[in-house]
Amino acid sequence: MSITAIKSDSLSLNQLGNLVELLKFRASHQANQVAYTFLNNEQTENLTYRELDQQAQAIAAQLVLKVLPGDRALLLYQPGLEYIAAFFGCLYAGIIAVPAYVPRPNRSMERLESILIDSQPKVALTTTSTLTNLDGRLEQFPTLRTLKWITTDHIEDRSINIDQKLAETKHELAFLQYTSGSTSAPKGVTISHQNLLHNLKLIHHCFGHTTHSKGVIWLPPYHDMGLIGGILAPLYGGFPVVLMSPFLFLQRPIRWLRAISQHQATTSGGPNFAYDLCVQKIKTEDLGDLDLSSWEVAFNGAEPIRSDCMRRFTEKFAPYGFRHESFYPCYGMAEATLIISGGSKLAAPVIKAFDRISLEQNQVKRAINCNSESQELVGCGQTLSKQEIVIVHPNKLTQCDNSEVGEIWVQGSSVAQGYWNQTENTQETFNAYLINSGKGPYLRTGDLGFIQDGELFVTGRLKDIIIIRGSNYYPQDIERTVEQSHSSLCSNASAVFSIELENEERLVIVAEVERRYSRNFKQAVNQGAHEKCEQDFSSLQKNTAPSDEQSKDLLTVLNQLVGDIREAVTQQYNLQPYAIALIQVGSIPKTSSGKVQRYACKSAFLAKTLNIVHMYCLV
Repeated sequence: MSITAIKSDSLSLNQLGNLVELLKFRASHQANQVAYTFLNNEQTENLTYRELDQQAQAIAAQLVLKVLPGDRALLLYQPGLEYIAAFFGCLYAGIIAVPAYVPRPNRSMERLESILIDSQPKVALTTTSTLTNLDGRLEQFPTLRTLKWITTDHIEDRSINIDQKLAETKHELAFLQYTSGSTSAPKGVTISHQNLLHNLKLIHHCFGHTTHSKGVIWLPPYHDMGLIGGILAPLYGGFPVVLMSPFLFLQRPIRWLRAISQHQATTSGGPNFAYDLCVQKIKTEDLGDLDLSSWEVAFNGAEPIRSDCMRRFTEKFAPYGFRHESFYPCYGMAEATLIISGGSKLAAPVIKAFDRISLEQNQVKRAINCNSESQELVGCGQTLSKQEIVIVHPNKLTQCDNSEVGEIWVQGSSVAQGYWNQTENTQETFNAYLINSGKGPYLRTGDLGFIQDGELFVTGRLKDIIIIRGSNYYPQDIERTVEQSHSSLCSNASAVFSIELENEERLVIVAEVERRYSRNFKQAVNQGAHEKCEQDFSSLQKNTAPSDEQSKDLLTVLNQLVGDIREAVTQQYNLQPYAIALIQVGSIPKTSSGKVQRYACKSAFLAKTLNIVHMYCLV
């Protein structure tokens, strides 16, 4: 595309009023260009801009016969191209889309039930195969059974007068983005067309996208990073993206890197655990002729982003063309549509060391040397266009100075309208004002951090913070120490929290152990690998002697593992863990995006429902 054409494209994008106009623009100007490719094992499916536009209109024509503009439509799809067409079908018809994921067999439908009760959809869109698989479970869930179901994989093409439809509805909401539920029950963030267009423009600028960019995305399409960053951002930029199921990535992480190599992608990414998984699971002999030299933007949106994660990934994949400078740390959340802060695509990640003891006291002090008393933090970029970030004392509601850690507050065009049907939560989260100046309204992110030299550093979640003997401890820091204390502990599979006993906060650690120990799960529990706990926890099984040599060996290893965890945490933070629960692999509660649910883990610990392999409790 010529320079003149690129300028013309940018001018047209600035004039768009909604996402339907964006799709119509691409279908008109790049009709036969492949917009989306979906990798399904060894097969690929393609969808051009024109085909997407036609399919979306056909779905919209069915929707307007069954529901009214402004009604909600549940999108229940496996990752794939059908989901994208259904999403735009809702937008065409003026229906508010509610993306959700299909519950796996024999798994809880609690999250889906929560979303259904909250959003009250009138119709559900899915595919024939998915509906067939769900048939046996519909009887158990009356809310699902009462919905009108539309299978979108066999709809005949039929266009509708969309300009008239939009004029009739005048409905600004595009969809409800339900939060991950990492710190509370999922809430429906109300995202408008204008929120999306502003945020997509920010992403386009930050990532340096052009029509020559190429994307590879494995992130779940019902999650904000997967939907907005992985599906809508390429549409905004007019460049192709290759999509793949997150399950294919999780099964074999090399598939992600091979897709980047094969399609010479310029943009791809994910949270910390995605990069860690590649380092841990990909064998050198599987790399072959892997070529990652095209990868310009390796975004990482997990908070807080870990410097050691980026270093390990670079060390392993630098021989295959990956550059450390390609890492793009950024910060965002569903309540602000997606991206909140980011840096220059051409700049290397900003990594600085701070005094750990000062951070525990909510003070910011640069460390002279990197040692056990320092904490490395990764910068998440700067404030973006038409946005403002301020750091605020979460209790005083006054602005912090540059030497203090506080809650991150955001104001700008990307901030969503609020939570669906939750007036009190909306008022508390989206309508915050600085008490000294009266300035606002701001979005309270619930995240802690500070700004230094214009760079935002995120330190943790306000709700997750652990306060013991007057000092603040960030659970993700302790979790990292735990996971690094022994090679048998799983990565991104530990939770640290506090419980109150005798009016005192006590530290609890829950961590998954490798499968070779989990295989002996029942045997270990039967042998009572629990030691005596105080008061409320005295009902846990008491330790008994193993019955054979193999069991004694297992118990010895597990006791050694617990000892290593205790030593590492005590040495690093001067904290004595009250309880350490080693649990079965794959059993720690996580959100759909892979974040550990600390509050759910705490609830399971208190309810004694964790799949415990071995338990230590301070006497």
